[in-house]
Amino acid sequence: MHTLGKMSASRLLISIIIMVSASSSSCMDGKQMTQNYSKMSAEGNISQPVLMDTNAMLCCPPIEFRNLIVIVWEIIIRGQPSCTKAYRKETNETKETNCTDERITWVSTPDQNSDLQIHPVAITHDGYYRCIMATPDGNFHRGYHLQVLVTPEVTLFQSRNRTAVCKAVAGKPAAQISWIPAGDCAPTEHEYWGNGTVTVESMCHWGDHNASTVTCHVSHLTGNKSLYIKLNSGLRTSGSPALDLLIILYVKLSLFVVILVTTGFVFFQRINYVRLQHW
Repeated sequence: MHTLGKMSASRLLISIIIMVSASSSSCMDGKQMTQNYSKMSAEGNISQPVLMDTNAMLCCPPIEFRNLIVIVWEIIIRGQPSCTKAYRKETNETKETNCTDERITWVSTPDQNSDLQIHPVAITHDGYYRCIMATPDGNFHRGYHLQVLVTPEVTLFQSRNRTAVCKAVAGKPAAQISWIPAGDCAPTEHEYWGNGTVTVESMCHWGDHNASTVTCHVSHLTGNKSLYIKLNSGLRTSGSPALDLLIILYVKLSLFVVILVTTGFVFFQRINYVRLQHW
């Protein structure tokens, strides 16, 4: 029952992320957006997951343009100076400070649309984005903690006698791996990369199990994936293509040497036989 609950929650979150991507071409009002797919903190900040290589749109508070004085977008990305995009209504002027990423722009001219777009979203766009709208009645703001998601590449192979290795390569955040049926598994390994992605590897053995086929199930915020493999009861190579190629070349070379030696032996035997006949 607990497992079903976790699977349902995972599917719901995946559906939410799909909704975010599908609705990235338009902004919703804050209340509807919060209810549908974002988590808003008590401070008014929104935690928003976005798929890499999609188009993300971030909205300002729903303030009527006639009440505006200034619009400011603050963009804080790790390892970079804070970027500020500002618009002053009175003079119809825009100003940018420390903004070098051409993929982060106003959706339109600020007097027409104050929202911000990121197109396309890159893994380096993880950060905090805040819209501040100054009015005669005070300042209103909305902040986004943007989390960029990266789909991992999933591989599955048999490494040796009834042992399989499943990998979820360069995902963000880290994927989770499970097996059906459960085997005798080594501790899951995590390899962290400099760009924030994580490679997860799980290796399991089914020595005394009568399973002929095993399935690796990878759970991730961008979607789940399952691969299966038939277990070979005989001894296999390590699963490395390079090692397999070396073994094949070694076998072929051995056969060639045996054939060459046999042919040479037969050839010299016939020469000796001919010499004896003439003698």
